[in-house]
Amino acid sequence: MTNPDLTGAVWRKSTRSDGNGGACVEVAHLRNGVAVRDSKDRTGPTLAFDTHGWRTFVDSLKHN
Repeated sequence: MTNPDLTGAVWRKSTRSDGNGGACVEVAHLRNGVAVRDSKDRTGPTLAFDTHGWRTFVDSLKHN
């Protein structure tokens, strides 16, 4: 997914990340996918996945 519209995106992070001093990622559900960013650099780069790409990414994390 290239150049997603992040206007109005609601970012969230896991409640488990609170013990890390903020060192975590945030996720926002978009109309056609999901965006991910570094919680310490909210104006920095964002990864964006379409729905299929996000599922593939998450599944690969679960199996590694």
